Amino acid sequence: MTITSHHNQKLKEIRKLRQRRRWRERSGSFVAEGEDLLGSADASGWIPIERYAAAGSGLPGIEVEPGLLASASGLGSGTRTLAVYEERWAHAPAGPLCVYLHGVHDPGNVGAVLRSAAAFGASCVALGPGSADPYSPKAVRASMGAVFAVPLARAAPGDLPGTRIALVARAGPALDVLWRSTPVSVMSSAKEATLLVGSERDGLPDEVVAQADHVAHIPIAAESLNAAMAATIALYELSRRMAPE
Repeated sequence: MTITSHHNQKLKEIRKLRQRRRWRERSGSFVAEGEDLLGSADASGWIPIERYAAAGSGLPGIEVEPGLLASASGLGSGTRTLAVYEERWAHAPAGPLCVYLHGVHDPGNVGAVLRSAAAFGASCVALGPGSADPYSPKAVRASMGAVFAVPLARAAPGDLPGTRIALVARAGPALDVLWRSTPVSVMSSAKEATLLVGSERDGLPDEVVAQADHVAHIPIAAESLNAAMAATIALYELSRRMAPE
C-alpha cells in the first residue's frame, strides 16, 4: 500500500522529528535520510523503527508517493528513502580516547566531530551543556554515517574518562609539546584520555578548564579554528601518540 495523503500520520511524525529537538527527545527517535546514510546504518547493525521509500524506486520500505516523501524530507525532490531510528546513548563516556564537546551550538560541527572521531578511532563522543543535538538532521548528515558508528553519551566534565586535556586558544603548551614534555603524566595508567573542546566563539568556560588535567593549544596563524577543525587536528595528534607500540 502506498502513502498518498499529505495528512498521513506517519509523515506528520517525520516532519516533527526533523524540525523539533523536543519531539526527538520526547520520543527518543530521529530521522536519517538518503541511501548512503541508511546504508551506513545497515552496515553498523541499526534496525530502523520504520523505513520509507519513494514509490517506484525499488528501494525497501513503506512506499510513499515521491512528492509527499520529498515534502516530509529535508533533502527535497531528490529524496528516495528515509528511516526513523531509536536514539542510542551510552550510560557513561568511555575510553580509551573520548571527545567532550561543551557549548558547541552548531549541529554541523557536532556531526563533523563525529565523523573525525570515527576516522581516528575515538571510542566515544560526550556531549556537555549547550551542545547541539547529535541526532538533528544537520548533525546526522554532517556525520556522514558516523552517528551510527561512534557511541554517544551525555556527561559532565567530572565524569570524563582518563586524563582530561582541554583545548584552549593560546593557553598552555602546544599540543605536541605537551606530549613530548610530560609523557608520563599525560598518559594515565589505563592509557585513556579525553579531549575537551568548546565553541569557536566562547571556548571552554573557566570552570570546565579548571577540571582538566592539562591545558594545551593548537598553534595557528589565524585567529581561531572552528570546533570540528580543532577536534580533528587534536584527534590526529592524540590517536597517533596513543597507538600501541
